[in-house]
Amino acid sequence: MKAQQAQPQTQPERQDGKKMDIDVKINSISMEGNILATASVNLNRCLAIRNVRLMNGEKGVFLSMPSYRTGNGEFKDICFPITADFRTQLTEALVSAYKEALTMQQGKMVQVAESPAPQTAPVGPSM
Repeated sequence: MKAQQAQPQTQPERQDGKKMDIDVKINSISMEGNILATASVNLNRCLAIRNVRLMNGEKGVFLSMPSYRTGNGEFKDICFPITADFRTQLTEALVSAYKEALTMQQGKMVQVAESPAPQTAPVGPSM
């Protein structure tokens, strides 16, 4: 199920004191399975990370970065946050965007359910 663009921006502190722009775009929301959503993340409008997944695990919601499978079946992340603090901030930005997109999606579903059925012309000979 496709979701509209939900792009909250957070600005965590970098080591040099400048703020980092984190833009999150939710690409899809899943209502089944462990994958809650897939997203794209842009950092400082300089680096784009595609296929970031928000997962629901045994210990709660977590961030899954894009990865590949090695020859022995092991998964390796293609890119990943270096610090736990940045991982937490990235996860929070993704969860926030997911909640916003989910709210928008549910609002659309309510609007469709509440809209009246379209009127059709009666079938038969016309005069």
